[in-house]
Amino acid sequence: MFHTSFKKNVLSTTVALAALGLMHNAWAFDSASPEAASGFTKGKTSVSAKKFMAATANPLATDAAYEMLAKGGSAVDAAVAAQMVLGLTEPQSSGIGGGAFLLTFDGHHVTNYDGRETSPKSATEKLFQTDAGADMAFYDAVVGGRSVGVPGAVAMLELAHKREGKLPWATLFEPAIRLATKGFAISPRLNTLLKSEKYLNKDEAAKAYFYQADGVTPKEVGTVLTNPEYAAVLKVIAQKGSKGLLTGEVAKAIVDKVNSHPTNPGKLTLADMAAYKPKIRQAVCGDYRNYKICGPAAPSSGGVAVLQMLGALERFNLKAIKPDSVQAVHYFAEAGRLAFADRGKYLADPDFVRVPTAGLINKNYLATRSALISEDKTLGTASAGEPAGAKVAQIDSGSPELPSTSHISIVDAQGHAVSMTTSIEDQFGSRQFVKGFLLNNQLTDFSFADKDKNGLVANRVEAGKRPRSSMAPVLVFDKTGKKLEMVVGSPGGSLIIGYVAQTLTNLIDWKMDPQTAVNAPHYGSRNGPKTQVEKGTALAGLIPELKAKGHDAVEAEMVSGLSAIVKTQNGYLGGGDARREGTVRGE
Repeated sequence: MFHTSFKKNVLSTTVALAALGLMHNAWAFDSASPEAASGFTKGKTSVSAKKFMAATANPLATDAAYEMLAKGGSAVDAAVAAQMVLGLTEPQSSGIGGGAFLLTFDGHHVTNYDGRETSPKSATEKLFQTDAGADMAFYDAVVGGRSVGVPGAVAMLELAHKREGKLPWATLFEPAIRLATKGFAISPRLNTLLKSEKYLNKDEAAKAYFYQADGVTPKEVGTVLTNPEYAAVLKVIAQKGSKGLLTGEVAKAIVDKVNSHPTNPGKLTLADMAAYKPKIRQAVCGDYRNYKICGPAAPSSGGVAVLQMLGALERFNLKAIKPDSVQAVHYFAEAGRLAFADRGKYLADPDFVRVPTAGLINKNYLATRSALISEDKTLGTASAGEPAGAKVAQIDSGSPELPSTSHISIVDAQGHAVSMTTSIEDQFGSRQFVKGFLLNNQLTDFSFADKDKNGLVANRVEAGKRPRSSMAPVLVFDKTGKKLEMVVGSPGGSLIIGYVAQTLTNLIDWKMDPQTAVNAPHYGSRNGPKTQVEKGTALAGLIPELKAKGHDAVEAEMVSGLSAIVKTQNGYLGGGDARREGTVRGE
């Protein structure tokens, strides 16, 4: 079904350390990557398996997932084991101090688990504003306790395990506890990101763990790190479940860390921690070509936005043009503009804001949006549409979402699947290191401003609210919705939406194999002033033609971490993004 028919451009990206000193405004992040680039690994090929398969962002995490699958564990079991290892070996991206969105398929139904962080009960819309009423500078808000939300990943995984797990909960922690106790080698990517990092060594605990004696130079690639504090926390969670994190000694340590920051303390309480509850929401599903595609519901914007982009593209005969052509980039960028215009106006926590999900993905509505796309001229900055159910107009004030994120794709021996995107937000989160793990800065995914002349901001800070996300773990089925065809997802901040939509068109329209699909050079627009093409690729040659269509086209670092698992006649075929150090393993 899938073959390598696309003569892909070979990325020549070398190690690039992104400086992330960014201004906070609506589109200041147009060219930003959430994590520094760490090079492109050439020579990766699709991996095949007959029974089961796991793909994660780190080889040790993939091995942990494989270990659970080989023991007869479910896809959810494998995801739990992988997440606990990622928190150790890829701490800059995700962990028990963060949150996640998880889609599962149990052979009959898709379940959408929401493990997004929540703001403290004392939080107000002025949380990220100065005394003068101006928005705080981004990193003034991020670094410290102010940005930390109640972590939700562990509680979410516990809920999913109770419903869909097979192995004992404690068994799932064994690989991570073993690695934390015996040690693991610092990877090239972790070392690269530490070299680009400006704030982490301001935290004494982090400085002692990640840096050499001078407190400035990161520990070298291959240095064996042990983390007995993290192992101890995992043992508590393995025994007590999420209560081991959200109550008791560990919760007190988190709250104390957040509230005692010398320059930027937060307002988190033990009551906030203990009150956290993961949620099950109805997945957002829609059709594209001959497939049914499901993604996460709000407060993630990923599910809606991916379906909106695909819906806008469906009228075009993409397979008749080349995926690296100026016309493909143009169509894709325009679809992105339209989706991000709606995302900014309507998407937020549905427990606080009425989100017109059904209207936003309605076929007739998407047809009217697609009709705005011209063959040869850009829309520029698109305006939001008016879908059915949108009775209360909202506005966006540019939430600076720069998640340092990770993604896990798994299919188990029963054909059950997991697509999970997990995050602590920015690279190394809030830079607060406690008991061997990093705390998130997810609250900066809220809009810093609460209102403007047009009205209230949908994604403003409110007490107990979940900030909007772009995470887009997806499961793809045949037209009937009964036969699993693909598992896809990526890290990458608000760029996730484009990465996932592009990978789906690569797989569906251009019939690429999974490895080619995830490696393909990126392009797109988030409705900012720029149309981006991936730096270091042959797409730069398209910039003059894009400018002739009115695009303000630029090269940009686009550091995805995609994984894709595709069902074949003989089992599964999987690919892991060569931009990061992830692996795919199956049997």
